[in-house]
Amino acid sequence: MPGFELFGEEERKHVNDVMESGVLMRYGFDGMRNSHWKAKTFEKAFAKRMGAEYCQLVSSGTAALTVALASAGIGAGDEVIMPTFTFVASFESIMALGAVPVLVDIDDTLTLDPKAVEAAITPKTKCVMPVHMCGSMARLKELKAICEKHDLILLEDACQALGGTYDGKPLGSYGDLGCFSFDFVKTITCGEGGGIITNTKQFALNADQYQDHGHDHIGNDRGAETHPHLGYNFRISELHAAVGLGQLEKLDTFLAIQKKNYTILRNELSKVDGVTFRTVPEGGEENYSFLNFFLPTQELTEKAHKALGEAGVDACFYWFKNNWHYINGWEHLRHLKSMGNLPQEIQNQIQDLNNTNFSKSDLWMGRTISSLVKIGWSEEQVKERALKMKSVIENSLYSHHKSTL
Repeated sequence: MPGFELFGEEERKHVNDVMESGVLMRYGFDGMRNSHWKAKTFEKAFAKRMGAEYCQLVSSGTAALTVALASAGIGAGDEVIMPTFTFVASFESIMALGAVPVLVDIDDTLTLDPKAVEAAITPKTKCVMPVHMCGSMARLKELKAICEKHDLILLEDACQALGGTYDGKPLGSYGDLGCFSFDFVKTITCGEGGGIITNTKQFALNADQYQDHGHDHIGNDRGAETHPHLGYNFRISELHAAVGLGQLEKLDTFLAIQKKNYTILRNELSKVDGVTFRTVPEGGEENYSFLNFFLPTQELTEKAHKALGEAGVDACFYWFKNNWHYINGWEHLRHLKSMGNLPQEIQNQIQDLNNTNFSKSDLWMGRTISSLVKIGWSEEQVKERALKMKSVIENSLYSHHKSTL
């Protein structure tokens, strides 16, 4: 991760097809296309790869979440349960529809704690949105049972976990809907793009229409199409889809490289007394895009993270103090800072995020370091990185232990 590290002839061929036809829009202009339909081809190939009946491409991962929620009928005043550790797009997509994000704690999977989810359900809850952060999954079996018990939608945000599996199924295909990001730093990239998968025909139809101004896409005359309901413009372009199609052809190669590099790093760090690793639920396999590990205390974790940076070990993240991925940095959400008036439902229903106790999440996030696993590294570079990480972390832990004697 990310796929842009290995751009090549595959992407260039598909992009050239589009440029030679001159048709950059995914709809219409049939006679000019030379039979090239990159978005449609990507959707069919991706659905097949993910073991899903339907796929809808859109302009971003944020758009994917928004369209997926809308396609499931989520709207004003409906509550959507989401984790404290995610990207800001999670609550942005919910609030864009006038729905209300309900933030709950994570556990040692670094994803939704099922017990916290069940405790947060109210009569207004309509959806549970686990976010498979940093390449691994939530406790999907437990979450699915909760959703079935309460008749809720299970929407998987798998934007950072493409290629991971649970119970033999690709992540994103276990719930009612699954969403992916194909932005520039994801496992495969379109430059900008996103995708939704589902096995529910009505959700697929709704998504297809909603992402294109409500067009019904019936017939071959776009001007004669009707509008069954309101929609917005979340379309992907043929150019972006072309890049993604080339990347998709190499997905298995990317995943194999990630696993190899991840394994080298993990094997070395597992030798360090005091290092433990995030929990991957039984029956799951992560996509190996990040190596996520815990140190004994928040103080030691901050010290080790700083030392890694000073030693030149890049792409190591301390999410606990990060403006984009953890509740601590979301001042704009906590204070509902908006350019215009927010829907009354959000103002009336949203929890007081400045005074909500997320200490259980803090317990895990404060002790977590995540190392990105790049696919452009040589084997020598990975081994060198692993040894340096091991040395820096050992020194951080040893010097602390020595100072307490």
